Order: sequence, then C-alpha cells, then structure tokens
Amino acid sequence: MIQLQALLKESLIRTKHVENAAAIGINEREVCASTSGFYVPPENAINLIYAFYKNLLQVRKEGLYFRQKHYECVRADEHSIYLKNAEGGLIVVKTNALILIATYRVGMYPSVCVEAVEKLADYLREKGS
Repeated sequence: MIQLQALLKESLIRTKHVENAAAIGINEREVCASTSGFYVPPENAINLIYAFYKNLLQVRKEGLYFRQKHYECVRADEHSIYLKNAEGGLIVVKTNALILIATYRVGMYPSVCVEAVEKLADYLREKGS
C-alpha cells in the first residue's frame, strides 16, 4: 500500500489544506495507509465504517467522536461525511473498497480539503478501489 500512501501525500497533503490523511480498508476493517505520524485507533476505523453502513442518521443528528474529539455533522450521505469542531474538521469519503479520512485545522480552507478528498475518491472509484 505504499502507492496509496504516496497518493495521500501527493493529492491531499500537498494542497496545504489537509493536515493528515488515512485510508481504511472496508473489508479489512483497518487502516491500510496513512500520512506520516497520523494514527487512527482501530475503534475509530471501525466506527467510521459503521457510520456509513449502520449509523448515518445518528451521525447526522449527533456527530461523532474521532481521536477523542467530538465533531458535529455538516453533511452526511451514503458517500461522504463532513464534520467540524472548533479546532478544524474531518472529511470522510467512501469508495468501493476504502474509506478516506482527511483532517484540516483552523486556518486551512475546508472547501479545498473537501475538493481534494472527493477528487481522490473519484480517482480510486475509477480504478476499482
């Protein structure tokens, strides 16, 4: 998954509006690639998978916790979940085989983060991932 890790860096981190990024294998239920120093606890990976498949309505209403921080939901549908808190935000996008996660902090443009993650997800969907 070195290629996926390179994609995260090249297409997301290089925008300078994504602080950290990771990819979770849906079937494996674990992180398969992440940017340097970004750790996604296993329970958070599973919770993000369940957010799409079992808890989407609950996420819309209550938000969710990620890495011990609460995020309120800005948007949630079957492909994307956008969340924010006072320190920044979390963008979560589902492809066929992966869930992409990107964080941004205050001072970064959420719209640039969203656009970059959605474009990467489209690219991966075209490749069958």
